[in-house]
Amino acid sequence: MLVQELLDIFDEWAPSAYSEDFDNTGLLVGNPNDKCNGILISLDTTEEVLEEAIKTKFNVIVSFHPIIFSELKKINGETYVERIVSKALKNNISIIALHTRLDNHPEGVNYEICKRIGLYNTEALIPKKDTLKKLVVYVPKNKAEKVLKALHKAGAGNLENYTECSFLLEGKGQFTGNMESDPHIGRKLEKVSVDEVQINVVFESYLTGKVQKALFESHPYETVAYEMYGLLNSYNNVGMGKIGFLKNETNRIDFLNNLKKIFNTGHIRYNNYKGEKLNRIAVLGGSGSFAIDQAKKKGADAFITADLKYHQFFQADGEILLIDIGHYESEQYTKNLIFDYLTKKLPNFAISLSKTKTNPVNYI
Repeated sequence: MLVQELLDIFDEWAPSAYSEDFDNTGLLVGNPNDKCNGILISLDTTEEVLEEAIKTKFNVIVSFHPIIFSELKKINGETYVERIVSKALKNNISIIALHTRLDNHPEGVNYEICKRIGLYNTEALIPKKDTLKKLVVYVPKNKAEKVLKALHKAGAGNLENYTECSFLLEGKGQFTGNMESDPHIGRKLEKVSVDEVQINVVFESYLTGKVQKALFESHPYETVAYEMYGLLNSYNNVGMGKIGFLKNETNRIDFLNNLKKIFNTGHIRYNNYKGEKLNRIAVLGGSGSFAIDQAKKKGADAFITADLKYHQFFQADGEILLIDIGHYESEQYTKNLIFDYLTKKLPNFAISLSKTKTNPVNYI
């Protein structure tokens, strides 16, 4: 398998379109045409993880966090980032990062958190904008099923818990071809009236090319009459964070103690909270202070995240329980998520979870 084939697998699972504009995901170090001998999965790419890859002779590291986040102007070994990039290049090791592609993924970082604390009926805390498009196309009635089947196969009409969604209208289509035309129905210079079906399907924006290809390959007309445009509708399946409900409401102390066990931490930072019971919970793995107001707006009783500063705890204003469980702690299960997906997708390939604990923070 080539590195590019692995990149294609990730694009199918966690599309690059899910990345935030500020982020740096995909192949960060290496050549996509290199052969992939083995995959080492880690939360971070550290010097220790790189050594582990060299020793195990795995030449691809897939990490959640990108080792190159901001611009690199030189590589001379002064920083840990420069040393890792230089050593990876010398040893022909490719480095792939997924980061916000999994932050925004419907079953990514925050899905894992929700699953482990038992949230149900979840949706995105901050839905990603410009996620949906709509296709309207006009097809001869006797070919409508063929075109619709091709569009569904390309991913159109698949939304949240539903697949093959569409809306159909029957009507009359008219056209006249000139002398240069090659009409599928009728003849040149003849005005033709055809029983047609208007097909309406909604799809995720990143599928645009795939949907267009399916449309043009399946449609019988020489010139396809269609409309495609972006929707302002929010899509609650894709976006930063999640919010949902506990099966049974609980009190603050029991909830916090349970979180300590789930995320294997002895230290949780939290604020004073006026509420007696917790039921509606918001989560956002990693640094999530930017979502405090959104969690309050959506009526969350508690918001689980990391990297909260002193003054940000005041934003709660007694209306919500802010819980900082630690950056590493909130995202620690992400590498298992990647591992589980890849081992199912590539059951006979050499894939391993890194044994290196990359948390740079220690507690006493």
